[in-house]
Amino acid sequence: MTIELNNKQGLIAGNGQLPVQLAKNAKENGFNIIAVSLSSDNRNELKKYCSKVYDLAPGELIKIKKVLQDEEIKQLTFIGKVSKSLVIKRPKFDSLAIEFLKRAQRLNDDAIMLFLIDELNKLGITVLDQTIFIKNLMAPRGVLGKIQPTKEQLSDVEYGYKIAKEMGDLDIGQSVVIKDRMIMAIEAIEGTDKCIKRGCKLGKKNSIVVKVAKPKQDKRFDIPAFGLNTLKTMNRYKAKLIAVEADETIFVDYKKTIEFADKHNIVVMAI
Repeated sequence: MTIELNNKQGLIAGNGQLPVQLAKNAKENGFNIIAVSLSSDNRNELKKYCSKVYDLAPGELIKIKKVLQDEEIKQLTFIGKVSKSLVIKRPKFDSLAIEFLKRAQRLNDDAIMLFLIDELNKLGITVLDQTIFIKNLMAPRGVLGKIQPTKEQLSDVEYGYKIAKEMGDLDIGQSVVIKDRMIMAIEAIEGTDKCIKRGCKLGKKNSIVVKVAKPKQDKRFDIPAFGLNTLKTMNRYKAKLIAVEADETIFVDYKKTIEFADKHNIVVMAI
């Protein structure tokens, strides 16, 4: 179903470069972006591409709701990681957030996001597919750098893909670290980079990373993403291959990431 996009778009921005890239692409295509910034790490960059940027904590739901209503936002995008550490650093839970936590039956990521989306729908606000403004960042199928995988690595990728899909179906995480068809680590609450660190400490050098979309991925939130920071973590802990799901994974900083991978003999592939 094709959605007719409004000129004014809302953006709920978490950590990282994805919110900045989305705002930049949207502005270049003539859209007016109003951002609610939940993290300081990209706020100054967001200001280059957004007509307004509001600095609010994840738990300030009353203020966030007021901004969206005052700005007459009817469509918005959630993008950027809102890590548990970000919530801990800014523990500003207002009465609406506390009520939300009481009403939520589960506190896993999917349940929280679906609950929020339902509440926004009641306000007449539609949450859009995260990829609408960043189609150019989706990972294409194939080996993406100069370094080719070995038969042994491809066997690990096949097994790791299966396990990662099963973990995603349980809404536990989207990444696994594997070596010699043995799972070294499964991503949980800590995120991909810390999962890589933990898995590679067990697997030592030449471990591989597989990252996939959930089997029933809701594209309004939590689409898997990776880029230069992930590759730097892999190199630090001597992982030698990352496989992501083609056309379902956001690839940030493509050129810099591939250059880094080729320089450090890391295979980057999308399957």
